[in-house]
Amino acid sequence: MANEKNKIIRIGTRDSELALWQAHTVEKKLNELGFQTEIVAVKSQGDLILNKPLYELGITGIFTKTLDIAMINGQVDIAVHSMKDVPTALPKGIVQAAVLQRASQKDILVYKGDKDFFNTNATIATGSLRRQAQWLNRYPHHKVVDLRGNVNTRLQKLQDNDWNGAVFAEAGLDRINLKPENYLGLDWMIPAPAQGAMVVVVMENDPFIYEAVAQLNHRETEICTEIEREFLKTLEGGCTAPIGAFAEVEAGMIKFDGLLCSVDGKQKIHIQKTTPIQEYEHFGRQCAENALQNGGFEIMEQIRKDLKK
Repeated sequence: MANEKNKIIRIGTRDSELALWQAHTVEKKLNELGFQTEIVAVKSQGDLILNKPLYELGITGIFTKTLDIAMINGQVDIAVHSMKDVPTALPKGIVQAAVLQRASQKDILVYKGDKDFFNTNATIATGSLRRQAQWLNRYPHHKVVDLRGNVNTRLQKLQDNDWNGAVFAEAGLDRINLKPENYLGLDWMIPAPAQGAMVVVVMENDPFIYEAVAQLNHRETEICTEIEREFLKTLEGGCTAPIGAFAEVEAGMIKFDGLLCSVDGKQKIHIQKTTPIQEYEHFGRQCAENALQNGGFEIMEQIRKDLKK
């Protein structure tokens, strides 16, 4: 083990400003524990060679695919992700080693000009079905347009277009000091499962790396994000749907807020439940089953039809 302590832990990251911030945050924490590290910016997936089809390995996430492949190929030892981007089923051989303490879970609206547009036919931008559905549920007279790209790109697109505002995760803007003065906290909007949390994944067959990274785990955040992701996994059944979930610990109890909407926002199921923290296992699934039994099944069926069009 003494020799292993000198091993350099290679931290895989994409090269966006936010991804690099996350990787450097994990690097600093590992360095403080006495581990040596190296940041490895991984090239796009087209540059990576894999001798097995992606589906055989269970690689699915659009934002995590490149780093999954790099880990399986042995180019990096660990990968750092925004947890909300990570598919609920990890690829074969890759395991979750640590969930860092969550930052803000909230969504915010970055707006332009004054705030009079709430009562007019405003245009709001977001690339998220969850945000779109909740916005249209609350403001059915507004138009929602698609917005893609990393945080910096999306902020620039907001400036370049005649939209009234765009929805962002507060944590992402905070982390790279890009949150402008003209924003509104959307306390009514239920976040994506695991929003605001960072996760570190490692190869299952590397106990030294696993044990090193596991020291960064924040147990309370791990439990809450597990509940949220279980809620998502139980509901979605392989389908991208407008699903929100947030769990938090308060006085030994877990308070859960879950949401399932139709894509147009006209139908909404809101689940609020509490459970003692020691009974957290399968709590997310129970909340999802409750949603399905109370109209959620029909909404999911309609979403599948809508997304096939």
